[in-house]
Amino acid sequence: MSKPAEKPEVVQLPAEPQVAAPVNTRRAAAQRVREARDRLTSTSGTRPAFDTELLRQYAQTRISASYVVMLLVIATGVMFGVWMQPVPAAAWTIGVLCVHAAIIRNCRRFLAEPPSLAATRKWRTQFVLLDLLYGLCWTAVLMHPAGSDIVSNTLMMFLMLLVIAVSSMLAASLPIAALAATAPVTAAIALNFVLSGTFDNYVLALLAIAAEGYFALLAHRLHSTTLATLEARAEKDALIGELEQAKAISDEARHRAESANVAKSRFLAQMSHELRTPLNAILGFSEVMKSEIFGPHTVPVYKEYSADIHNSGVHLLNLINEILDLSRIEAGRYELNEEAVSLVHVVADCHHLLKLRATSRGITIHEVFEQGMPRIWGDERATRQIVLNLLSNSIKFTPQGGEIWLKVGWTASGGQYLSVKDTGSGIAEDEIPIVLASFGQGSNSIKSAEQGAGLGLPIAKSLIDMHGGTFTLKSKLRIGTEVIVTFPPERVMSALAPMAEEAPPLQPETVTVPADDKRRARNKPIMSAGTGL
Repeated sequence: MSKPAEKPEVVQLPAEPQVAAPVNTRRAAAQRVREARDRLTSTSGTRPAFDTELLRQYAQTRISASYVVMLLVIATGVMFGVWMQPVPAAAWTIGVLCVHAAIIRNCRRFLAEPPSLAATRKWRTQFVLLDLLYGLCWTAVLMHPAGSDIVSNTLMMFLMLLVIAVSSMLAASLPIAALAATAPVTAAIALNFVLSGTFDNYVLALLAIAAEGYFALLAHRLHSTTLATLEARAEKDALIGELEQAKAISDEARHRAESANVAKSRFLAQMSHELRTPLNAILGFSEVMKSEIFGPHTVPVYKEYSADIHNSGVHLLNLINEILDLSRIEAGRYELNEEAVSLVHVVADCHHLLKLRATSRGITIHEVFEQGMPRIWGDERATRQIVLNLLSNSIKFTPQGGEIWLKVGWTASGGQYLSVKDTGSGIAEDEIPIVLASFGQGSNSIKSAEQGAGLGLPIAKSLIDMHGGTFTLKSKLRIGTEVIVTFPPERVMSALAPMAEEAPPLQPETVTVPADDKRRARNKPIMSAGTGL
């Protein structure tokens, strides 16, 4: 009996991670799709908005140059009236002016209407037809020259070039209209020269066609330049819109974050009483049980448990106090109770409080204080908290047998500084911003047996910032950490010189009054107001 064939093992290859398209690629793709859609809905191959804007520029240019065109028409009519019969010249002048007035009237009506795609197509067709009629009017007068001499030919070439140049410049925003206005004139002049049958006229016909091509190319270049300007302006407006939208989103997110932060601070401030009330009861009862005030425990382990409960409660109370202090600082509700404070005395007291803890870990603390330093104007509780946070961190992260230096002295600008330097494990340079942030902890603190909440350094930095000072942290791995806190010179209270004026006497001096003055004062009336005495 044959064995069934083994099923081949199918190994599924890991799918390649999808890489998000860059922002520039997505923007370029969206722009290409938008341009394709615009070309499909446009009559000129550009965006519909650009068609409307180009047509508006055409209308505005026509209106602004209306007096120049009228002057050209009248001057041509007068000149041909002198050379030819006045009545046909006057009729031609009136007819061209009527066509020009119709163009100006339609331009004003187009500018007064709201822009739309259907209206843009309609007005575009009307303008092209009016320009064609305008060019045919010029053709009518140029097809009947005054003579076949060189003066007439020169005059015809001059008028043709002038008409083509003016029409090309006025209709540069609408190249098809410029072609409709100039092509009949050029064709009429070239045909007139060709029918003359001379070599010179053939050359003039070629020059007329070349001039038409040159001005058509110039009009096309002007149209391209105008279109590029509109595209650049549209891109700028789109970029400004994106920036404004991003700014609005950023502002909204910032407002939400600020509202959430304020709500968090208010919640912590309101919960302070609810958290501390049961915690105080736990601390009090555990202290009574640990001290065996009402008698010894039957089981000695209960005393250790009570001590553990009390220590945990103290740790939790300190943590709650730090969180509440940080929330008050962030909410702007922490008020400084400023008074004259001796920085040296505060640092010495904090050293005395933590000396036993440092000694139990075999850490030596050195004091380097400058003598005779004046007091500073600040909050003693905040200053003490700054020193305790910095010194406790140094003790926590300094190994057994390490050393800590406490320095207090003058800064170069006349202020006072506090420096806490240890020989601990140090902090990586890229982790310094992390440890200075709220609840931030470095890799060494996470590995340490004595982990904290990561609030000591942020609270110390915030408190010194409220005093207008600076907070500097320098650290290197496996070398140590140094924190320098400075108070500005404005907070240093220099000793005042004694006053030079004499103090007033404690009792007023006795003045002896003569007997005559006493008698005169006794005889003086009590109420002497208005008596002149």
